[in-house]
Amino acid sequence: MGDIGAQLQEQVQQAVASRTPLAITGGGSKPFLGRGLHGEPLNVGDHTGIVSYEPVELVLTVRAGTRIADIEAALAENGQRLAFEPPRFGDTDTIGGVLAANLSGPGRPWQGSVRDHVLGLRLINGRGEHLRFGGQVMKNVAGYDASRLQAGALGTLGVITELSLKVLPKPAVEQTLVQDMTAMDAIALMNRLAGQPKPLSAACWYQGRLYLRLSGSQPAVEATAEAWRADSGGRMESLENGHDFWCQLRDQQLSFFEGSRPLWRFSVNPTAVMEDIDTDALIDWGGAQRWGRQDETLSTMAERAGRAGGQVSLFRHGDRTGEVMHPQPAPVRAIQQRLKAAFDPHGIFNSGHLYSWI
Repeated sequence: MGDIGAQLQEQVQQAVASRTPLAITGGGSKPFLGRGLHGEPLNVGDHTGIVSYEPVELVLTVRAGTRIADIEAALAENGQRLAFEPPRFGDTDTIGGVLAANLSGPGRPWQGSVRDHVLGLRLINGRGEHLRFGGQVMKNVAGYDASRLQAGALGTLGVITELSLKVLPKPAVEQTLVQDMTAMDAIALMNRLAGQPKPLSAACWYQGRLYLRLSGSQPAVEATAEAWRADSGGRMESLENGHDFWCQLRDQQLSFFEGSRPLWRFSVNPTAVMEDIDTDALIDWGGAQRWGRQDETLSTMAERAGRAGGQVSLFRHGDRTGEVMHPQPAPVRAIQQRLKAAFDPHGIFNSGHLYSWI
């Protein structure tokens, strides 16, 4: 529809005056996240359009309800892309929803997360004020770094209305290599290869196979692929249509993600061995992100994640009436509650969506 920022701000101001809880929605493609939404719908999905795009400066400013597909189509005309590879769970995924959920694709360890690519944003806070944080250049010191606080907040700190993002050129070529191996061997090899100055851009273990993506200039990619195939004794092979595999992984369209068993997302030390998880897991991000399907409690999974130096969340399915995010220590919880009070003093935005206590 275009710019409806004034209407969104007016609805928030009315909700503040009447203390009406609001449920912030966008494209509606991720209803499975968090603990559920309650309140009067506030639809940001109609707040769409590219505000400005400077291909030479590698900067894009866009309204929060703009579809990912529309953004990438515009960038593709100039040979550019969103390097954090935002996952798509449908045709209606929006850029604001990607930031609110802090979602990034297979290249996250090498190309950065959505949080790393945000230069600034506009936000309607819980007082009905339409504020601007950050800027529209890659180097700026404009105010508090509140832009990155929105990554993973699931809308609990305000209504994102506009984002400025760093964009990057598409790589000249990509090639995917595959090799059969165990999870433990894959974790060791992924970490060893990640430490080399090579054009590695994604590394994943799935159903007994290690997948490695190389991205960059043609000479660098071809030389690396040849060297790694030789090091493997010829067991490592090139995968045709490797691009399709990484898109299916990014969008959770692989068979691993099918079914209704609880889906757990682990963010852990990439070298960690998780004996209770790894055998049946999908291991991504060179070992730093692991997906498991277990009928367990959050406390049990949090203990396992803690032993591996990280955290866990219940990403899909399972009991979503209780907590679904990794338990936070009291000092961290206190900081998050103070942030919530500063941005949303009356608690009207997505109350209880992230944690029951926010």
